[in-house]
Amino acid sequence: MIDNKFGAYPTHPGELLKDEIEYRKISQRKLAADIGMSHTALNEILNGKRSVSTTTAYLIEAALDIPAAMLLKMQMMYDMQVAQSDRSFMERLASIRKVAAIL
Repeated sequence: MIDNKFGAYPTHPGELLKDEIEYRKISQRKLAADIGMSHTALNEILNGKRSVSTTTAYLIEAALDIPAAMLLKMQMMYDMQVAQSDRSFMERLASIRKVAAIL
C-alpha cells in the first residue's frame, strides 16, 4: 500500500489514454501511426511502463483533443507519488533534510 500525502493511488496518464482510445474504438496501431510514434512506445505509455513526455502530450492533444497540460500534470503527480512510495529515497531525503537543518 502506498503511504502518501495525496490520499489516492497513483494514476499513470496511460490509464486514461487507454480507456479513451478503447471508448473511441481507435486501435493503438492507428493512433501510433497518426501521431508518428512507434506502436511499441505508445503501448508502453498506455501500460504505464513509459512516461508521457511534453512532445508526446502535444501529439496526443492534437489527435484526441485531450489537453497536453492535463496529461503532463498527471504524469508529474504519478511520478511524485511513486517517489514517495520508495522508502530508500524517502530515507535519503530525510537524511538530507537533517544535514540542511544544521547548516
